[in-house]
Amino acid sequence: MAIDKVRKYFAEIGEPERVVEFEELTATSEQAAHVLGCEVGRIAKTISVFVDKKPVLILLGGDMNLDNKKFKAQFGSRPHMIPVAEVENYIGHAVGGTCPFAVNEGVPIYLDESLKRYEYVYPAAGNDRSVVKLAINELEKYIKSAGWVDVSKIKGGA
Repeated sequence: MAIDKVRKYFAEIGEPERVVEFEELTATSEQAAHVLGCEVGRIAKTISVFVDKKPVLILLGGDMNLDNKKFKAQFGSRPHMIPVAEVENYIGHAVGGTCPFAVNEGVPIYLDESLKRYEYVYPAAGNDRSVVKLAINELEKYIKSAGWVDVSKIKGGA
């Protein structure tokens, strides 16, 4: 199970209590925000895309979507979502629990500027009922970030 990989990862870095699991679903940003009683933007959703036919993860605020123009300016191509049935194979976590921890070797992870609005955020932890609370500097440290990007827009925004 992917959550076991994430628990092991946090145990190995001396932070075993970081992974929190709930009875309720936290698979979507809205569900997670409801369970945690926080703003949707604090949920660090993990988007799985192909860039030049290679898997890439992008973390952005739960109230944001990818902006095709910004994405193309950053990566040189439009985002191509990894098909739901293939995410676990490429990333190491299934949709609903896709997270930036204990991912498959060689998958770069980018942090979107939309996360910098908050002191701390909540990424998933490997299944559809778990999260990890991290300050932004901890997020950078624990996920081996490939860097910061600006590739998002507010949901429903132009």
